[in-house]
Amino acid sequence: MKVIKTDIDGVVIIEPTIFNDERGYFYESYSQREFAEKVCDTTFVQDNQSKSSYGVLRGLHYQKPPYCQSKLVRCIKGTVLDFAVDIRKGSPTFGKHVAVELTEDNHRQLFIPRGFAHGFVVLSKEATFQYKCDNFYNKESEAAIAWNDSTLAIDWRIPAEDIILSEKDKQNKPMADSDDLFDFTVNLY
Repeated sequence: MKVIKTDIDGVVIIEPTIFNDERGYFYESYSQREFAEKVCDTTFVQDNQSKSSYGVLRGLHYQKPPYCQSKLVRCIKGTVLDFAVDIRKGSPTFGKHVAVELTEDNHRQLFIPRGFAHGFVVLSKEATFQYKCDNFYNKESEAAIAWNDSTLAIDWRIPAEDIILSEKDKQNKPMADSDDLFDFTVNLY
């Protein structure tokens, strides 16, 4: 696997080694040993999957300590535009984001450490999205930032009128109004 650094320390793009032949393709989507050697030593404890249609935007979500999560995300069908937003107060990249197009064809994955909000929007007719988490989900620890927070300057690449949000995500507040952001010293893994 190839690990590509981004403009934000700790957030990396992973490109698997793909073996193609007349039958199709094969690749190792995850190896604990190789991930520990090339990215970080963490243990994923929960896998999640969602299916969404064009314009569905999920995010920008995170879990507060002690239930914060690192995530390894990928799109196994369709195309999504995926985002990691640094919400670590005091970080030199606080409020900055990384955007990566994840598709069923490029097989890329994005690793998002703890201390980041995460979200994605579906660019294809339909998408199936999978992610691994290094901590279990905890409902009381849920938190989120508004997808359209102007201070984040996120280009979701589709018209705002095409965005489809859950009722809960419609209530998310801008980052400046969040009192549960992370401290820069948060352990990323």
